[in-house]
Amino acid sequence: MTLGTIDAPDAVWVVGAGGLLGQGVVRRCAALSIPVFRTSIPWDRPDDAVASLAVAAQHWLKGTRRRWTIIWCAGAGVTSTSGEALETELDVLRRTLATVAHEVRDRDLEGRFFLASSAGGLYAGAEGPPFDETTEPQPLAPYGHAKLRAESLVRQFCQDTSSKGVIGRFSNLYGPGQNLNKAQGLISVLVKSVVTGLPVKLYVSLDTLRDYLYVDDAAKLVLDALDRVDRPDVPAGSSTVKVMASQRADSISALVGVTKTVLKRRALLTLGASPYAKAQALDLRMRSVVWSEIDRFSKTPLPVGINTTALDMRARYMSGALSDMAGMSENGK
Repeated sequence: MTLGTIDAPDAVWVVGAGGLLGQGVVRRCAALSIPVFRTSIPWDRPDDAVASLAVAAQHWLKGTRRRWTIIWCAGAGVTSTSGEALETELDVLRRTLATVAHEVRDRDLEGRFFLASSAGGLYAGAEGPPFDETTEPQPLAPYGHAKLRAESLVRQFCQDTSSKGVIGRFSNLYGPGQNLNKAQGLISVLVKSVVTGLPVKLYVSLDTLRDYLYVDDAAKLVLDALDRVDRPDVPAGSSTVKVMASQRADSISALVGVTKTVLKRRALLTLGASPYAKAQALDLRMRSVVWSEIDRFSKTPLPVGINTTALDMRARYMSGALSDMAGMSENGK
């Protein structure tokens, strides 16, 4: 059975459905008529978040007849996030995995777990781009180290529960719905500058190379990877790492130029210094050598993605949902 024909009671649980990737996954599920289970989680109160996730897991699994699927898109951390805050996020994941493990063992159900990780965070200190699944992770910031530990938690969980895991190491996601209160999302920040007329503060060189992946393309990769993990050649209890990227790179200066061409107006840029700039690689080109067949689809062209992001941004700005705060980007994301 594929995700596209999943039974209604066996809904996919999207954790972090309100975030950029989570919203994209929910849209993709809707397009494929896949039922989604989602619940409101008080992420700002970690103990309450764990309790809410535990209750949600119990409720959701009671309606699961054959197989469960969790897509974990949650996480507010960025490169500049403190180690303490990242430890809190890891603790929420760890405790939630323990609860789910207990519940699925009691019900003897097959399952799949998808974890959204960060290619940029993990490969920041690596050498020899383009980076792929065979590249040894070399994080430079607490954020990257936290992502590596999250991957380890999921691997252990899948092994303990005989479930199948997919770890998606994403390049820089962009698209409608990005949280502009986070110091990341360069494309959204550039678009916001055009929409509001406010300056963008950059902390990295204009020749910095990044791989930008449109969120709906990312969501397609998530669901296709979960379909792929169902094949008999993927053993139960294993976790497969997959780099999820557009597999093309653009410099920040090129990105500024494309934004100006599409929106007919240049973003206002100022350069600044940041202690986190040393944790950023100049060249973060990506490629994937795992399950390359699921990469063979037409990715959203950068001008189209920027225009769609701008339409969303203008709608949010006109409705008052977008503040007048100037955007900033720590790392060219």
